[in-house]
Amino acid sequence: MWAGAPLVRCAARLQLRLLPRQRRWRQRQGGRGAMRLESPQFQALFTPGLRAVAELFEKKNYELRIAGGAVRDLLSGMKPEDVDFATTATPAEMKEMFTSAGVRLINNKGEKHGTITARLHEQNFEITTLRIDVVTDGRHAEVEFTTDWEKDAERRDLTVNSMFLGLDGMLYDFFNGYEDLKNKKIRFVGQASERIQEDYLRILRYFRFYGRIAEKPGDHEPSTLQAIKENAKGLAGISGERIWVELKKILLGNHVNHLVRLMYELDVSQYIGLPLNGNLEEFDRISKNVENLCPKPMTVLTSLLKTKDDILHLDLRLKISKEEKNLGLFLVKHRQDLTKAGGPEPLKPYQDFIMDSREANTNSRICELLKYQGEEALLREMEQWTLPSFPVSGHDLRKMGVSSGKEIGTALQQLREEWKKSGYHMDKEELLSCLKKL
Repeated sequence: MWAGAPLVRCAARLQLRLLPRQRRWRQRQGGRGAMRLESPQFQALFTPGLRAVAELFEKKNYELRIAGGAVRDLLSGMKPEDVDFATTATPAEMKEMFTSAGVRLINNKGEKHGTITARLHEQNFEITTLRIDVVTDGRHAEVEFTTDWEKDAERRDLTVNSMFLGLDGMLYDFFNGYEDLKNKKIRFVGQASERIQEDYLRILRYFRFYGRIAEKPGDHEPSTLQAIKENAKGLAGISGERIWVELKKILLGNHVNHLVRLMYELDVSQYIGLPLNGNLEEFDRISKNVENLCPKPMTVLTSLLKTKDDILHLDLRLKISKEEKNLGLFLVKHRQDLTKAGGPEPLKPYQDFIMDSREANTNSRICELLKYQGEEALLREMEQWTLPSFPVSGHDLRKMGVSSGKEIGTALQQLREEWKKSGYHMDKEELLSCLKKL
């Protein structure tokens, strides 16, 4: 992986946009690599670091290609967030090559899986030896190294993620991933059931990439849905943390209403922490409310949950963060009773709640509540609102002759109530003048 590209903005509405074919490709005869990529996004990858890496591999006659998701993104006209590389060189050969060249190697945890991470010109490059899965258990795989690019592609999950791109721009596509990408189709490589049984998390990856690439809901191959239904139980053995990573991306993608309903229809939901009787009607309504508002995944998911117990059950299965759990509990508790006011100050109930709260992150949670409720205008106003400071202190009251600590506390509370009634507009003089009348 090359860590140097800019982060993709709000993942909620990623759209697949293929560049005009005549701009992207120059035809070339023969072989799997019958097209050459020449887009600006591809050319932008060639930093001094990548050029140095490519030169080292070329000197040793080791093949080096861009792999997987980065190829998919480049073909879609996007600059990849991450770039993974694949090679015919073994980890030992890469280590010897980089060490001899004085290149720093970092993060050796991936070495047993064939991944070496080299750092050149302030960039990290993750490069993985071509592999074959020898033994799989639905979660992990024992691998064997190979020099066969097609064998490596065969072990990948989806056709759109199985392509390679040479550093000369040549595409290597063994399973028609490019055609599927152009047609916005999501298919497993080979037999869906075989790919799923190698790693049951691929069920959720299928849903995630469907939401990212497919043009419309319901465009699935029946055999794929059948394979998912037959293997859904395998998700019970997948860690909650891995499931939550995928589910969060699904919740922020396209066709989320369709995909979540599909999870229930295919018996996936019960194995990933979702309630047996999820509130799908509320989920449909809220997912429309939050369109274009960049909600947090937990905001979207909470609409499916009816009670506090649903949140706690979800946490037990998915090991969500403390903040995500607290956000869910907050939304379940306040989504009905904390709403906008009538009249000229509709935001005031939310502002009062923030002012009265002693919990951290209350402002952020209120913004998520406004997204949940579909209050876009109030959300924009809240995002611009600055938490005001109460202008009166105990010192001010002592100067007015109030000496008792208990009396000062009572007076400050009374003044805060008057300040709140004024919409937080009264200044110190007005409040102290008000105190004389209390």
